[in-house]
Amino acid sequence: MMDASQGYHQIMLALEDWKEVSFITSEGTFCYVAMPFGLKNAGATYQRLVDKIFHPQIGRNIEVYVDDMLVKSKKAADLKDLEETLSVLRKYKLKLNPAKCAFGVQGGRFLGFMVTQRGIEANPLKIKAIIDMKVCGKEPAVLQDVKEGKDI
Repeated sequence: MMDASQGYHQIMLALEDWKEVSFITSEGTFCYVAMPFGLKNAGATYQRLVDKIFHPQIGRNIEVYVDDMLVKSKKAADLKDLEETLSVLRKYKLKLNPAKCAFGVQGGRFLGFMVTQRGIEANPLKIKAIIDMKVCGKEPAVLQDVKEGKDI
C-alpha cells in the first residue's frame, strides 16, 4: 500500500494557467506553478493522471484511487509487480509519502476497508457500533445470528 506525497502538488500547471491561480498579498503577487488543493477539478484531474499512467496495470496488479495505491501480487516472492509500479512512479517523477507506505504486508486498510488475501472486508472500526448494538439492554436476535454466521 502506497500513498503519494502531496499528490496534487506533483502536477505542474501549464504556464498559461498560472494567472488563474495567482493571488495578491502585502508582500506582492504570487502564483502557483503546481496544482494547489482546493481547485474545483483538482481531484478529477489527479485521478485522470493516475488512471492514464497506470492504465496497463489497473486491475491486473494495482488499484489506484486518487493518491492511494495498492499493489497486489499472487505470490509474496513476486516483486515484479512492485518494480513495475515503482518504475512508472519514477518515470513520471511522482513521489511517495514513506510514512504512509507499507510494503510486504498481506493485508491492511485501504479506502476505509480491510483488504486481505480473502478479498475486501468491512473495517471492524467502522462496524463496531453495529456489532455492539443493544436493544432494551440485550443483543437483537438478528445480530446474534450474524455473529454466529447463520444465514438470515
